[in-house]
Amino acid sequence: MAFGVEGTGSYGAILASFLRRTGHKVVEAGRPDRRQRRLNGKSNTLDAENAARAVLAGFATATPKSADGGSEMIRQLKISHDQAVEQRAAAMVTMKAMLIHAPDALRGETTGKTQIMLARHLAGLRPLGLNGPEDALRHALRALARRWQYLDSEAKELTKMIGELVHRAAPQLLEPLEIGVDTAAEILVVVGDNPEQIKSEAASAKLAGISPIPTGSGMTGGRHRINHGGHRQLNAAIYRTVIVRMWFHQPTIGCVARRAAEGKTKHEIIRCLKRYVIREVYRLLRPTPGPSLTVI
Repeated sequence: MAFGVEGTGSYGAILASFLRRTGHKVVEAGRPDRRQRRLNGKSNTLDAENAARAVLAGFATATPKSADGGSEMIRQLKISHDQAVEQRAAAMVTMKAMLIHAPDALRGETTGKTQIMLARHLAGLRPLGLNGPEDALRHALRALARRWQYLDSEAKELTKMIGELVHRAAPQLLEPLEIGVDTAAEILVVVGDNPEQIKSEAASAKLAGISPIPTGSGMTGGRHRINHGGHRQLNAAIYRTVIVRMWFHQPTIGCVARRAAEGKTKHEIIRCLKRYVIREVYRLLRPTPGPSLTVI
């Protein structure tokens, strides 16, 4: 028996987890076709019937993430971490914008300071009262600086916790050059706790938005473009890894030189390197047992 559940990563996660724990097979049932929705209407009963029909017809085959292991823990911490980093940056931007209207003496005291030094200096302001705009400005700057310090401490603490979980869940991802904790965490969040759901390297490339899509027609046969779907955060993490390798990884530098000699553009070279990286990630997450081979 199989259950088709819509939205297993959001509202259907609890139901999918319960069914999985009780030994039932769970299949991700995507959103029904919009054309059929317009013709037949929408209700809970119709949605349930459409999900069941998709499973019976074999249209719905995706295995949802288990969401009960280390990857789910990383995802939850990363949500809080990313929000703290975003709000920390917003607080710093606001502080610097408000300093433009500060008195010359205060602007002179904060000139050339790093973000940490600036926040420490402004957090130590001691307004004498609330008798004018300058006093209100000092109160506002002190509040923003203390908020920045709190968010900075929170982000660093969450970064440490995420790093510990990544080392525990998939230390093999951190061994290759320039695959850091942030990139490894993003990979684990996207793949989930059951990487066996990704059946091939091509499927992992499609998941990351790195697979080619044919665009030829008539006299333009054989042309392809990159897939603009997939998980955009994972795509960005792979892109950052490629850019760093282009600067510091000698085999990658040699590959770039060879591709450039063949007439490839920088964009095309980066596209090839992203495919190499996702292939390497797939092999690290899905190790294939077997005898080791020595190439001479």
